[in-house]
Amino acid sequence: MKDTTLAARWHSWAPYFLSALRIIAGALFVLYGTTKLFAWPAAVMPGGGTAPLASLAGVAGAIELVGGVFMMLGLFTRTVAFILSGEMAVAYFYAHFPQGFWPVLNVGVDAILYCFIWLYISAAGPGPWSIDARRTAPLTRIDV
Repeated sequence: MKDTTLAARWHSWAPYFLSALRIIAGALFVLYGTTKLFAWPAAVMPGGGTAPLASLAGVAGAIELVGGVFMMLGLFTRTVAFILSGEMAVAYFYAHFPQGFWPVLNVGVDAILYCFIWLYISAAGPGPWSIDARRTAPLTRIDV
């Protein structure tokens, strides 16, 4: 007999919430890249403007922009998410941790959260709303 309790129905939505988390986090992550590379929606680099592509901030911006788009699409999700998780770990220990121990005071909360969101997605996969799910789904034959 199928379990139709509210808890069971709510649990059945978990894969879709995983996809939603990946898509929303990817879209927000793109903004970190666009602020560094294009000063859009605002110039956040010290002194305003954009980061040179060959600089550390420029490389980070490119990783965030491209990686965020891949996360939104759910393309090569596990590999890209693992790379993004590593980028956020490096960002935290390179830029935030030297400013103090407490993440709330060294402005490193976002880096820590993204690090673990991407690490989780690298293990959990993209969810059903993704290009990866479509690429690995078995083809079904349609008789005409």
